[in-house]
Amino acid sequence: MNPKNRITNVASVDAGKRVKMLIVDDEAVICEGLRYTIDWSQLGVEVVGEAYDGFEALRLIEEYGAQLVLSDIRMDGMDGLELAKQVRQRHPEVQIVMISGYEEFDYARQAIRVGVSDYLLKPVDIEELTSVVKKIVSAIHAGGKEETTREIELWLSGMVRHGMAFGQEPPASLNGVQFRIAATQLAEFHERFATIGADRYTAVQEAWQLGLQRALECSPFHVVSVFDHENLLVTLLAAEQCIEPVEWDKWLVQAIDSINLGTGERIYGGVSTVYEDLEETAVRCAEALRLLSFHVLDGRQVLTPSYGEAVMSERSLPPFDGGEAVKCLVSALFKQNREEVHRLVESMFQFFRESGYLLPEAWNLYEELFALLRQRLRRSGMTGLDYARRGQPDPNFYNSYAGLETVVLEDMEELKRLIDQNGIDKSYWIVEKAKKYIIDHYRTDLKASEVAAWLKITPSYFSYIFKQSTGKGFTEYMNEMRIEQAKHLLATTQDKVFEIADKVGYKEYKYFVSVFKTYTGMTPKEYRGLRVCSEMSESGGETSVGLETGTE
Repeated sequence: MNPKNRITNVASVDAGKRVKMLIVDDEAVICEGLRYTIDWSQLGVEVVGEAYDGFEALRLIEEYGAQLVLSDIRMDGMDGLELAKQVRQRHPEVQIVMISGYEEFDYARQAIRVGVSDYLLKPVDIEELTSVVKKIVSAIHAGGKEETTREIELWLSGMVRHGMAFGQEPPASLNGVQFRIAATQLAEFHERFATIGADRYTAVQEAWQLGLQRALECSPFHVVSVFDHENLLVTLLAAEQCIEPVEWDKWLVQAIDSINLGTGERIYGGVSTVYEDLEETAVRCAEALRLLSFHVLDGRQVLTPSYGEAVMSERSLPPFDGGEAVKCLVSALFKQNREEVHRLVESMFQFFRESGYLLPEAWNLYEELFALLRQRLRRSGMTGLDYARRGQPDPNFYNSYAGLETVVLEDMEELKRLIDQNGIDKSYWIVEKAKKYIIDHYRTDLKASEVAAWLKITPSYFSYIFKQSTGKGFTEYMNEMRIEQAKHLLATTQDKVFEIADKVGYKEYKYFVSVFKTYTGMTPKEYRGLRVCSEMSESGGETSVGLETGTE
């Protein structure tokens, strides 16, 4: 912990009213760090001592009348878990905040079960520790009135994050016959709040939570809210009598709509199904959070389960042509053309918007595209593409198409940087030039050796890099291109088959028929006849074609 983070901006509390706190850790340097990093007096706390194991802590709690214990969970002798059990038995009024490492998470959950007030993960975040202690101090001064709400908040946080509340039963103080979860968040969070100062954003959160509470003051619900993320406020509403779903919706729509932050930001929310069994809370939290993703479709402010079901039953998503997008992106990246890359990414997200893809669906398609993109770049000789990428972007932070587009552009910038750093692969440009030359000359009896001579490289080197880049040999590539062009001419013109063979570069008619049949499974005449029958069937009319000469 850094002494520069010392808290000094909270109004001081008279020494006589300060809460007595004991710090417990088997390392003296940790005890000193916790004691001197924070100006505890400004939080209304007096550090009465330090203990280096659980046995000493129990003695000092009684000696100094400690009201709050800040303890590590893993210590020699009596550890934090056993200490918590002993304190609960001997001094149930004493509040305990436990500190644990990620690898001790299961251990920490056992401490929660025996009544620990809160737990923090290492390395300890000063602001989080300060916030936890301030709430406990307020509860102690209020004679425990806030303890009930804090108990419910801890239980609700466990349900949101882990689908359970550390093995605890729902708090006995949580009364009601019907319940509902509302998850609210700020629209376009990345674009509007990514660079906002901490103090200013804290004020936004306070106005947000207070606005929701005030809007529901006259409602028939008991309301408890917790911030599970800087852009996710989860609210549990409890009703002591049965209320019609329409009435529930009316209150929630009015409440979310009335939140005014005074800065023009929009808040929207997903609300769960009404439920009666608190054991369903984790499922209902997940339901409300999932509905938040539907906001991008039409900007709807309150998203209900019925709305989500209607959207999913009616939507039909057009397929996304990832192969074509990869082809264009590879070309733009190798050219180091930032404007073209941005235009292609923008076009991709325009497709997602207009087609009605949800953000998780758009991201999944992009992940497939990115995998193809890296594969194509490797095939072109690129190295260094196995760098670590972040996983799926935080859906609460990047909760708009524009926000997600920012992440994709960052990926493209990194690829462009790698290409620039490694040098543009010459073989890529050689093959690109060869493709253009082939398009201009495919009607002639073009050979690989002629293309190699034009490029001023050896035929063997040309054959190698062409196969590496396209995945096909020169003859296969030429035949596929010529047959595709022949199919087009057979379907759209009345040219005779031998004329089409000549137009696409086959000087020997029988050889053309043989190649055509190899690639399509039928002769050119059969293919044209099939197309004609298909067109007649679709139009219900008659189509006339010229007579063919020559045999097949």
